[in-house]
Amino acid sequence: MANITAAEVNKLRKMTGAGMMDCKNALVESEGDFDKAIDILRKKGQKVANKRADKEANEGIVLARTSSDNTFGGVFKLSCETDFVAKNDEFVGFANSLMDLILDVQPESLDALKALKINGRTVEENVTDMVGKTGEKMELASYEFIKAESVAAYNHMGNKLATVLGLSQNTGSDEGHQLAMQVAAMNPVAVDKDDVAQEIIDKEIEIGMDQARQEGKPEDMLEKIARGKLNKFFKENTLMNQDFVRDSKITVAQFLKNADKDLKVTAFKRLMLGS
Repeated sequence: MANITAAEVNKLRKMTGAGMMDCKNALVESEGDFDKAIDILRKKGQKVANKRADKEANEGIVLARTSSDNTFGGVFKLSCETDFVAKNDEFVGFANSLMDLILDVQPESLDALKALKINGRTVEENVTDMVGKTGEKMELASYEFIKAESVAAYNHMGNKLATVLGLSQNTGSDEGHQLAMQVAAMNPVAVDKDDVAQEIIDKEIEIGMDQARQEGKPEDMLEKIARGKLNKFFKENTLMNQDFVRDSKITVAQFLKNADKDLKVTAFKRLMLGS
């Protein structure tokens, strides 16, 4: 049996919002594996809060911005250990310089970004230099980009969460920005249900079947019940099917259609500290 500490139980409680004893039992059953513990809680009918990004309390900066013609948008996460360093002028200045470099060069991978140069040294070497100055672990942890006819960016207050979102055309209005905010607030897993990864679908069906089984439903009905639950999952977790946050009477798909019947979301990227 795994030796589960109070700190681990508290961490799972913060991640999921489930009760302390439920969290402890799930961790014991999963032998300390947090992802498995979350699945166990869900299978037992616990209402688990959607806090996918709360596994580690990393500090740092997340920034998103678009090119001057709004056809390219980049978002990156520069992490450190403490909020004190995250607010340091040199750290913030480096992050802004990095954003300028991204928009200028438009690198197409994290490794390509790390190899670019600022002040004669690579981005990765600059990060190492700051580690030496502060004594804190730092990392250029994530980088994503979108190219589209129109790209919008959204930076949440405090620079701990940011998104970029692409549209199929430029409408001259702010639909992109509104939907980039939607992505930040509602954390969808995909643009539409056809874009959801098969492994996510399989896991949701497995969880739905286990829930139905524990409710005493007949074995031959379990998959049908689980697929019914899957429709609810798509409604809540795919961008097009979510309720539009600014008007819950319509979905995001309806919001887009009201703006222009041919307007589509091509992609979105969302980065958050701790994920």
